[in-house]
Amino acid sequence: MLEVKQVRKNFGTLSVLNGIDIRVDQGDVVAIIGPSGSGKTTLLRCMNYLETADDGEMVFDGERFSMRNLSKKDAARIRRKTAFVFQNYNLFQNKTALQNVTEGLIIARKMQKNEAIRIGRQALDKVGLSDRYDYYPAQLSGGQQQRVAIARAIATDPEIIYFDEPTSALDPELTGEVLSVMRQLARDGMTMLVVTHEMNFARTVSNKVIFMENGSVVEAGSSGDVFEHPREIRTKAFLQTLRGSFDLAG
Repeated sequence: MLEVKQVRKNFGTLSVLNGIDIRVDQGDVVAIIGPSGSGKTTLLRCMNYLETADDGEMVFDGERFSMRNLSKKDAARIRRKTAFVFQNYNLFQNKTALQNVTEGLIIARKMQKNEAIRIGRQALDKVGLSDRYDYYPAQLSGGQQQRVAIARAIATDPEIIYFDEPTSALDPELTGEVLSVMRQLARDGMTMLVVTHEMNFARTVSNKVIFMENGSVVEAGSSGDVFEHPREIRTKAFLQTLRGSFDLAG
């Protein structure tokens, strides 16, 4: 479904991505884990062309694309098949929850307003916000705002959703709300690529795990293999420092 090869990215003299290879099959939930500063978010942004990689190739739905030189038309085509959920929600503060979900459908996808509202309501219902259509972001908790952002993502009927640390700004109780929605999406078969520090999610919901450090993939495999039988010394050390955070949920 989606594969990227030899993705490289520098910021000035700093090498952030050092030849990353990733393959995502339909229905996969891929968790990208690793210490802060390992390049996880930059990789996600390059894959959705929010950042331009210095080198690399993408294969998406059988088509090949350069990750360095891509026309605006092709970038727009790829984004129509994907959705991106940001750390800090990225909601319009002057629009209601429903308007935040329908705005892109009406403006970018030229959908009729009545149809966009129908789809928007369905998406908000799916994330448990059927009673919050007319609430503004300032009237919602952080967890509810992130669920609006997820509703906005699923309303576009994407082939894959990229999640960039979707719970990093939330306290533990609100984190649970968001992860519950993501677990349901996984059960429904949504393909997801998730940058996360939530080890329980990575261990129990994702079927593949990628461990990154210093701009490189140190280890990749099934979630069971990476968590229970890591091969690399650095992976073992990283997981050992977090052991208590995911052993409890099993």
